[in-house]
Amino acid sequence: MTATPAEDKRASEPVEQAEPTASVGKNTLSVHGGDDRPRAHQSIPMPIIQTATYAFADTADLINFQHARTWGDGIVGREEYGRYGNPTVQAVETKVAALENAADAVLFSSGMAATTSLLLASLPTGAHLVMTGDCYRRTMQFCMTFLTRLGIETTIVQTGDYEALENAIQPKRTRFIMSESPTNPYLRCVDLERLAGLAKKHRIQTIIDSTFGTPINQRPLDYGIDYVTHSATKYLGGHHDLLAGVVVGRKERIAALRDARGILGGIVDPQNAYLLERGLKTLGLRVKQSNETSMRMAEFLEAHPKIERVFYPGLPSHPDHEIAKKQMTGFGGVVSFQVRGTLEETSKFIDALELPYIAPSLGGVDSLIEQPALMSYFEKTPEERLAFGITGNLVRYAVGVEDADDLIADLDQALKVLG
Repeated sequence: MTATPAEDKRASEPVEQAEPTASVGKNTLSVHGGDDRPRAHQSIPMPIIQTATYAFADTADLINFQHARTWGDGIVGREEYGRYGNPTVQAVETKVAALENAADAVLFSSGMAATTSLLLASLPTGAHLVMTGDCYRRTMQFCMTFLTRLGIETTIVQTGDYEALENAIQPKRTRFIMSESPTNPYLRCVDLERLAGLAKKHRIQTIIDSTFGTPINQRPLDYGIDYVTHSATKYLGGHHDLLAGVVVGRKERIAALRDARGILGGIVDPQNAYLLERGLKTLGLRVKQSNETSMRMAEFLEAHPKIERVFYPGLPSHPDHEIAKKQMTGFGGVVSFQVRGTLEETSKFIDALELPYIAPSLGGVDSLIEQPALMSYFEKTPEERLAFGITGNLVRYAVGVEDADDLIADLDQALKVLG
């Protein structure tokens, strides 16, 4: 089953995509999208094809494979060596492509492997990229340290400042504009259509990390974005039990990136791919639940006297609420907020919660909570944290699939410890 038509307004030059056989919903796509590949033993889940190398029946079989790989589209389900592909991995790639309304997808061993491989494979020495400042700190660290060593420059601009973003573009040098949407941890939303139009004007490409958005809530390719990345560890996997990453986009671009993966080596193993396919089948159900619960939680927190501020795109108070309404069908499963209190008082509130686990990450069936100042930014001084916009009283709540009433009641009782 191939991808459905875009449900929202398209950019002037739509991304290449396969012709849909029927107009189906995203839950149906989650279960059946990309399932037109043959499966061993007529199994319903794609089996785990646990092999590092593949045999050929004879020399003619080998030559036929080489011709198909070199001058054709390859042979479905057939590879030569495990670093270049695997049938279980390919099944996941076709499903993610269907969900994103994309021509193709390529799977990696983690979200960071997906991002770093895309940049390393695409940027020559002397190139330049523009990144918004609210991006994942490890992505920013890679660009500002590792890429700098390769003679590749990165300019960081404030999220939402499109004038500064355009002014940062260097003619003949800038290759990418890169952002997340929504961002971490303040859930800023980039105007995807505006960003794509700006990039097209300057003949450069765009990358959107849509991990927080998921293909259920938004499809950046439909707005003219060139590449979409996901940490599949999060919502796509959905159970806190695997690491994977994925890049989606046009067929020829993804084919080149798949070749680069065979060189750079950031492959995902078939066991993780099997788990990821299982998670994808319930993606629509899980995201719907977390969307609804997060909206209720955000409204509860915003009305609570012991909460200083709530950051959630579904709230009219969020600076990007109108953008989110335009391009998202749901506002996501993460709610960030600031408690009225010190770092220590915020920790006391978190310790009083009974349902969420104190842990990094997001997107799974279990709710997780963290105090960024003590999790991702623990080694930084208070002044350095503030430079990243991280206050001591900031909390990030990654909502799972528990009942909304229970999660809100838990928040209510924990807030009482603040006096």
